[in-house]
Amino acid sequence: MTEKTDPRSTPVQPVLGISEQDKVSSTRGREFDAQYVLGPDSMPHEGIPHGLVTQYHHTSSLIYPGVGRDYWLYVPQQYNAAVPACLMVFQDGNGYLGQDVNVPAVFDNLIHAGAMPVTIGLFVNPGDKGPGNPLWGGTDNRSLEYDSLGDSYARYLIEELIPEISGVVNTASQPDRRAICGCSSGGICAFTVAWERPDAFRKVVSHCGSFTDIRAGHNYPSVIRKASAKPLRVSLQSGAHDFDVIFGSWPVANHDMAAALAYRGYDYQFIFGEGGHSLKHGAAIFPDTMRWLWRD
Repeated sequence: MTEKTDPRSTPVQPVLGISEQDKVSSTRGREFDAQYVLGPDSMPHEGIPHGLVTQYHHTSSLIYPGVGRDYWLYVPQQYNAAVPACLMVFQDGNGYLGQDVNVPAVFDNLIHAGAMPVTIGLFVNPGDKGPGNPLWGGTDNRSLEYDSLGDSYARYLIEELIPEISGVVNTASQPDRRAICGCSSGGICAFTVAWERPDAFRKVVSHCGSFTDIRAGHNYPSVIRKASAKPLRVSLQSGAHDFDVIFGSWPVANHDMAAALAYRGYDYQFIFGEGGHSLKHGAAIFPDTMRWLWRD
């Protein structure tokens, strides 16, 4: 006799690869992104001290053994090695360094104006080899590092990368003087680092954060509501034409995150626009985000 299997008990095996439906969704916000442009605070100006950006490479030996990545340090001219500077970490570092956001120019202008403290920028790329995205594939370590819950990536920063840069710059150890930022999977990663290690990071910026079911990130709103509030300051940004794909709806997920943070009384802001899944809106408001984040 052949045993029959109840189809309700058989797990669905998703097809690996991005569907045509999701490809369309990934481009639907481009026409709405055009309205978001960089302002004067994001442009270099004569007479403003310009910081120095230097590239480095690191290979993990502890948290992600054998996985390498490029990273960059931005050091403002106002930096004094005798005085610990604030620290801000950026996931997908080369994207934030580029002309789409111009973070060094923003830092130059706001530090000069006294709108933010003297701050070292640590721009970190994802690991160069790994399992890729659970459904969409790939060969890098980005999804594993950024989308995973838990403290692994926080430990990588705290136990491996920050000790390495301490040989080059003097940064503050107080968590209120450390911030972390990212877009998409880098956005949920920024929140996860601060959530897991508020003793090390307490300021978070998430652009189009992937608080969806890639690696269980969709659970955050419920987790936040059920846990005692942590001493975090969180800036969220998303748009009406952000991703709506197999992993979930980014606009819905970010609204749920904002509602959970409000429920627990967090110091947060949620900027919701019309844009898609890109840095265009987040870049346009980035100087104001920095003013809000570093306001004290």
